[in-house]
Amino acid sequence: MDYKKNKIEDFKTAISSTVKSLSNLDKIEVHFGNQVSKSSENSIKLPDLNLVNNRFNHEEIRAIADSKSLRLRFSNPKTLKEHEPSGNISKKLYEISEKIRCERIGASYFKGVKNNIEKFYQKRISGLDLKSSEDKIVESFENYLRIKFLDFKNENQIDKKFKSYRKDLNDQFKNKISELKDFMLDQEKFNSLISQLIADLSLDENIDEEEKREEENDNKDKQSKPKDQEQKSKQKEEKQEEMSIDSGVPDLENEAKEADKAEEELEIENSSRPDLKKKGSTNFGDLKYKFYTEEFDEIIKAEELEGVEELIRLRKNLDQQLLQLKNFISKLANKLQRKLLAKQNRSWNFDLEEGLLDTSKLPRIIMDPFNSLSFKKEKDIDFKDTVVTLLIDNSGSMRGRPITIAAICADILSRTLERCSVKVEILGFTTMNWKGGKSREIWMKNKIENPGRLNDLCHIIYKSADLPWRRAKSNLGLMLKEGILKENIDGEAILWAHSRLKKRKEERKILMVISDGAPVDDSTLSVNPGNYLELHLKKVIKWIENHSEIEINAIGIGHDVTNYYDNALKIADVSELGDAIVDRLVDLFSKKSIRKRSIN
Repeated sequence: MDYKKNKIEDFKTAISSTVKSLSNLDKIEVHFGNQVSKSSENSIKLPDLNLVNNRFNHEEIRAIADSKSLRLRFSNPKTLKEHEPSGNISKKLYEISEKIRCERIGASYFKGVKNNIEKFYQKRISGLDLKSSEDKIVESFENYLRIKFLDFKNENQIDKKFKSYRKDLNDQFKNKISELKDFMLDQEKFNSLISQLIADLSLDENIDEEEKREEENDNKDKQSKPKDQEQKSKQKEEKQEEMSIDSGVPDLENEAKEADKAEEELEIENSSRPDLKKKGSTNFGDLKYKFYTEEFDEIIKAEELEGVEELIRLRKNLDQQLLQLKNFISKLANKLQRKLLAKQNRSWNFDLEEGLLDTSKLPRIIMDPFNSLSFKKEKDIDFKDTVVTLLIDNSGSMRGRPITIAAICADILSRTLERCSVKVEILGFTTMNWKGGKSREIWMKNKIENPGRLNDLCHIIYKSADLPWRRAKSNLGLMLKEGILKENIDGEAILWAHSRLKKRKEERKILMVISDGAPVDDSTLSVNPGNYLELHLKKVIKWIENHSEIEINAIGIGHDVTNYYDNALKIADVSELGDAIVDRLVDLFSKKSIRKRSIN
């Protein structure tokens, strides 16, 4: 047993050394299986070291380690992001092209690297079972680029899999292959050209059309079935719906009564507002939003995600960003505070037995020592009976400047509003994994059509409403940790934040969403309609705007979100924060919200 353990550790050491050498990074962590990075921003995650016939699957781990190391060495994430095309499939092809570019550069320097990657790819591709159109397109694209850039030779059986797609790819790329090869060392030009070529393929649009046609055919088939078969299908649907959540459930924390009520309200809303069913979504507008399972969803406090030392380090990084804008932020906070406090009509109750000492009455004590001390207490003000929730998008697309801006927004607003005696809660939302987690693994064993959300939610509490800012400020730095930023399912996150606000005793409740655009989750959108998450988000927002006492607003980071929210503003940079946010908050607090909402 000890011998086997030693062999494993020796192999880990060898891989780690190779990674450091290939990536040209001294400070890099290599993790196997479920190991979690806690100290380094540069890290590589590799499969677990499973034993296969008492031997390690060396080729797989070596190939993945080599590929990821080369990616760290030769790829600039900012440059890659600048030229990223839109559409789920296009983004996947774009990522593949960048991976192969880095492998091509590495292969020219290290022959062993090329052999490792080629052997692994040969083994992987021979075992592929391509069913969906998306999988066929993605794998055909990778195979095509490997043939052109890495001189990969297909076996006959593999060649047949991709034959039907090769012609289309050749038509688009044949005149550009030599140009792409020339740009291998120039990432900027390579990314720009390959992005344009992928966009010209219009793959995402074609897939959407295919899905619509398949859906229409399925509907026709269902209509032609006998009544007894229809009853059976209804029974199956009912069983599936037992694991589903209706689009109107405003809570993820077992509030059964409120969920039932909200479900009825949303169904009424959806049927009475045809404007929610836009062109392109008619085939799916009647589908109820659901999740496949919520077993693996998590609501977690920020301090439970990372240790104290890491939180302090991340907070220092945020403070450095704030330091550069110190003067501006101080002016902003003071300006906002002055304007908000000016809106308060302060009044006092006098001659009380306890409270603050009324200094204006001290002279009478001097004149007559037998007079008792007089105290005063400020009257309750409606302005102060307010709670604000900041719900921040923690998706991968927010990485870099956008999430930094969001963290700064949260820090400024929470500090300033707290000075004005307004309670502030800061929440974040992302997913536990990229492209599906345990939920998808379970679904893969029993694939049902339109399973609903297939990723595991991760909802983060950075600061609860009753927690002072000084005790929660370290948590805000966690937003800068890239490993947390994955995918975003906005609709359910807003319902979660809404349910937390609903439990508060304050009279005035405001929900402010900080996001960078549309919800995206590849695992969900790959097996559901392309507008599935977006349609749900719109329905949730419309329901809150028209039926809830909670006021919802949004701040778009670099993107216009007014097509989702009635009350929204766009911020491109921190320098635009000042007057925009100040004016918005002052407007919110200048008058008491008296909005009669009906559920008719």
